[in-house]
Amino acid sequence: MTAPVFSELLSVEAARDAVLGGVVPVEAERIATAGALGRVLAAPVTARVSLPPWPNSAMDGYALVASDIAAAREAAPVELAVIGDVRAGVAPDVTIRPGTAARIATGARIPDGADAVVPVELTTPLDAAGRPGARGRDSTGPLPAVCLVHEPVPVGGSIRPEGSDLRAGATLLGPGTALTAAAVALIAGAGVSRVGVHRRPRVGVLATGDEVRRPDEPLGPAGIPDANGPGLRAQVTAAGAEAIDLGIAADDLADVLKRLRGGIEVGADVLIVSGGVSVGPYDVVKAAMEAIGRVDLWRVAVQPGKPFAFGVAERPDGEAPILVFGLPGNPVSSAVTFELFVRPAIRRLAGRADLLRAPDRAILAEPVTKGRGRRAFLRVVADRDGDGAPIRDERGRVRVHLAGGQGSHVLSALGAADALAIILEADDSLPAGAEVAIWWLDTA
Repeated sequence: MTAPVFSELLSVEAARDAVLGGVVPVEAERIATAGALGRVLAAPVTARVSLPPWPNSAMDGYALVASDIAAAREAAPVELAVIGDVRAGVAPDVTIRPGTAARIATGARIPDGADAVVPVELTTPLDAAGRPGARGRDSTGPLPAVCLVHEPVPVGGSIRPEGSDLRAGATLLGPGTALTAAAVALIAGAGVSRVGVHRRPRVGVLATGDEVRRPDEPLGPAGIPDANGPGLRAQVTAAGAEAIDLGIAADDLADVLKRLRGGIEVGADVLIVSGGVSVGPYDVVKAAMEAIGRVDLWRVAVQPGKPFAFGVAERPDGEAPILVFGLPGNPVSSAVTFELFVRPAIRRLAGRADLLRAPDRAILAEPVTKGRGRRAFLRVVADRDGDGAPIRDERGRVRVHLAGGQGSHVLSALGAADALAIILEADDSLPAGAEVAIWWLDTA
């Protein structure tokens, strides 16, 4: 196909809208709840059981009738016959009647007849001969014959009512929710063993460049280690997708095409190519994209990362087209354009509703400059306290410093940065103390 001619740089928003316009989540699958961490729900999850499923004890103590101990005082404790022991995980085999009590463990089902639990700390055990044990001891050891209760408790005291946490049939979480460890615990605790989630998008990553060398490969007189391949695959994984290593292609159209077609054959939903998207004599990626599909946009008003291409390639089975991204070869530019355009697309494919990083507010610790008419994403590091938390001023803003040199080749600054500071197109420079928006890079 012939690519359209793009004479102007696109804004970040226009480019992102073009990327996301036709992106829909990938299909769903059902998996075990225990293995669903990080996956995104494709359908609502409803509770199969109530929590708790029956009234249970919130304390180690004695299940009893609250009215029996209404007059209990430290100097005049009430004596109750202990008629049984109720363990967690075992159905009670006693019925509580006035004047009796049953020792009960935390989480154990409340026996019939009981309407309260007195904590063990408010009791003194007596053996069959009437000898007292230690006041307020833990409730281990032989079952006492009698317990003395030193304080009253209200009806319902230390009892967790049935369904007080959630009810069977209640909606727990909705579609688009990314499952955290807490969400997995909630779903499992509600008796749901399998959930419907979007499968992980499959993303093929191809590095290009005659100078780029594989790990442990000799560099020779003009080689550099591959940073983009491993770095982009790590970003893909962090975004919730499955990374496919398509290797390193030479600056040769046939080699790039062969590897991209290999990604299509193994079922990639997204293809990412780093390098070769500018206008140099050996930049063949745009031509490769046109050979397998079409280029929908090229070049964005962003710093770093102006040479950026996006298009689609048709699948052999006619399903949803494959998203194809051409990212700059400089590793910082590659990482930043991934953040701006590829990460949101992957998250939408994965079914997530939250596509962009939440902005925070910061003030610059030093003056900054950037290219005219482009939006800059500077690599910065925040002032933090001894516990590692960002230090905020009275207006809630974080103070940030440049993490190092801001050239698109400076990997050390990218590695040190914990955020991107956003400098808008209209601001060619900003003084120290200026307020800017930032994106934290250490959040999911």
